[in-house]
Formats: sequence, C-alpha cells, structure tokens
Amino acid sequence: RRTHQPYGLLHGGASVALAETLGSTAAMLTLDPEKERAVGLDINANHVRGVREGSVTGTAKALHIGRTTQVWEIRIESEEGALVCIARLTMAVIPARGMGVR
Repeated sequence: RRTHQPYGLLHGGASVALAETLGSTAAMLTLDPEKERAVGLDINANHVRGVREGSVTGTAKALHIGRTTQVWEIRIESEEGALVCIARLTMAVIPARGMGVR
C-alpha cells in the first residue's frame, strides 16, 4: 500500500524509481568504479497498465554502451508477465576522480 496512489494503483513514481535503480545499477556493473561513474542524464517512462496488488519485476537491457553515455531499456512487468511500465534511461559516464565512494 505504501507504493499505491490514491486510486489504489501502483504509483507511477514508484515504477520510475525502480526503473532508475535497475538501470543505474546495471550501468555501474559495466564500469571500473576506480575510474568511472555513471550518473543519470535522462529518464522517461510510459505507464501501460495499472497494478492493484502483488509484486512487479523489472528487467534492464542495454541498448547502447558507449564511452561517455549508456542507454538502458527497463521493462516492469506484473506477476502475470503483463507489461506495466516501459522506461528508457540515459546515463552519462564520468571520471571517478573527485567523487567519494559511499
């Protein structure tokens, strides 16, 4: 219920937060953390179907992994496998110097 909006559906913001978390984690797994970091540049999402109960699953797929940018497609699906949200996340790849690891 914490992730539902007033009409009882999964909040779109929760879907976008999940999408950005998955895409950002996937992006970092492609980099050497001693040399580079991935930071969000742009995200967009289309909410295709509402979910009232149960859980959702997200899958990130690389569309482009370049030297300075990465583009990820994140699909969020219901327990039944129905598409709930499709998102595209663009990450900027920047040098790690000056950024503390936490």
